[in-house]
Amino acid sequence: MYEGVVQDLIDELGHLPGVGPKSAQRIAFHILQSDPVDVRRLVSALTEVIEKVRFCVRCGNVSAEELCRICSDARRDGTVLCVVEESKDVVAIEKTREFRGRYHVLGGAISPIEGVGPDDLRVKELVTRLASGEVTEIILATDPNLEGEATATYLARLLKPMGLRVTRLASGLPVGGDLEYADELTLGRAFEGRRLLDV
Repeated sequence: MYEGVVQDLIDELGHLPGVGPKSAQRIAFHILQSDPVDVRRLVSALTEVIEKVRFCVRCGNVSAEELCRICSDARRDGTVLCVVEESKDVVAIEKTREFRGRYHVLGGAISPIEGVGPDDLRVKELVTRLASGEVTEIILATDPNLEGEATATYLARLLKPMGLRVTRLASGLPVGGDLEYADELTLGRAFEGRRLLDV
């Protein structure tokens, strides 16, 4: 549709997750109309992230150093390990300020349709971490979808024989939600995960 480099930019932006053709076109034209100083800052930030960001050698989270800030923090509880799919999940859990243990980032979830199996994830690294015997509880915090459930089930079967306490994050109704708008699966999970009230 557009000439050379403009179309190349739109095509590249279109490869980003959640960016469709129209959004890619809008972003491209925003960049074209922006101050060149702002565009150079964006280019610099993209280049810097490629050159400087790596993955923590222990947990697989994004990091600027060999160990991420969570693995480096001696105040964290090393007996509890929360297993997540992606680094963005670590950020989501950290925002709650409820978890003081450590993490293990798998780098995805089991998805036979996409050809992703356990060997494509950081499962071997997880088993290696558990060999020291420091960890007593594993919290499986994978997404509550088909792939996340398959991953959690696989890990639970793999890890339970090791004598670890394996737990799964509860799922169900969102705070502030109405029962009438909940789908059957969510409502079913809420019933399964019900707990005693301490009054």
